Amino acid sequence: MAGEALLLPLLAVGLGIWINPLDPLWTHADFPWAWFAPVILSMRYGPFPGLAGAFVLLLAWFMFHVTGWLPGEFPKLNFLGGLILVMLSGEFSSLWLARARRAEGVGFYLDQRLDYLTHQYYLLRLSHDRLEQDLIGRPMAMRDALGALHELAAQADATEPLPGADRLLRLFAQYCQIEGAALHAASGDGFVPQPAARLGHLADDGRLADDDPLVRHALSRDCLAHVAEAIDENTSSRYVIAAPLTTFDGTRIGLLVVERIPFFALHEETLQTLNLLLGYYTDGLVKQCLALKIQAACPACPTEFAAELQRLWRVRTESLIGSVVVALEFRAHEGLDDLATHIRRQRRSLDINWLIEESPHPVLVTLMPLAGSAAAEGYLARIDEWVRQQSGQTLEQSGISPHILHLDDQSPVALLQRLFAASHVPL
Repeated sequence: MAGEALLLPLLAVGLGIWINPLDPLWTHADFPWAWFAPVILSMRYGPFPGLAGAFVLLLAWFMFHVTGWLPGEFPKLNFLGGLILVMLSGEFSSLWLARARRAEGVGFYLDQRLDYLTHQYYLLRLSHDRLEQDLIGRPMAMRDALGALHELAAQADATEPLPGADRLLRLFAQYCQIEGAALHAASGDGFVPQPAARLGHLADDGRLADDDPLVRHALSRDCLAHVAEAIDENTSSRYVIAAPLTTFDGTRIGLLVVERIPFFALHEETLQTLNLLLGYYTDGLVKQCLALKIQAACPACPTEFAAELQRLWRVRTESLIGSVVVALEFRAHEGLDDLATHIRRQRRSLDINWLIEESPHPVLVTLMPLAGSAAAEGYLARIDEWVRQQSGQTLEQSGISPHILHLDDQSPVALLQRLFAASHVPL
């Protein structure tokens, strides 16, 4: 810009000397052609470069006047008109340059946002494809799996050593993508070599290899073990996963051994899910014993509610998947005496209810397996909407006080004690 501010007016002066040597600055001509240079500069760069070009013309006239090339007085009107024209064109240029820079900034910002949104859309598409693949491979939800285990426990033959073992393996195949596995019942200090149930084609017809290093490792730790963590480079195992079936009191009732599973399915989530389902299954076989600890502290607690609460506590401690308990405290309200009974029918398929009627006012306790705050709030919103439709009143107007407690860090007995205190139920 500085070079053009100097050279362009000099070029105009040079052309004037060549074309019109008697008046190189065109001060006496019909049109001052030399002022094109400052005007061009002001329109291109703003008023200050244009004024610099005009100053070069002023210096040129002064040099011509000193040398006697252009005698006479200083052409005031010529230079005044030229300066006004330069300043007007410079102001016009500054205005549109500012608008152009602003439009450039907006365009740059929009380009950045477009790149960001394109990148986010690409990541979202990849995530969607991954979720779609996972859904194809695992078409069930965890609540569906627990519901299937409930049906299995209800329909299984209690006289068998491992009731419903065949259905349990099919459930593992559907949810954990297991392709070859066997369940062995406990016998004394060991296990029955022949499987109680098997899935897929197995080596040696599924006969248990007692001396397998993975089996020994799982039994020594009394927990699920897989080949990635238990086998070193110098040993090999016939199995990929080995997991003892242990009840809440530490009694072994069986052993699960997995020979084949897809490579991409052998990850932490699958192992955690498998461990959760095994614990839930084994605890369901000893439901009566499972409820004794809670019923010792709270004899009025139903066996099904106490057993399920204890099972979910084991799920929380082993798999870090919490559950929630919602209590609805029904205070005396005219015309709504049977409200607790009607709301009790609104539970979800896996939820378990306990209606406490011995307290000064009824309290409906709902145990929601594998649920969190969002599920509890949704349950209360659904109940509130139902109460509005039935009575035209909200939960608060109907005399219903909700309480939400999480089965997280507290044991089931401590949780019930907190629940009774919040709901004004005598222990």
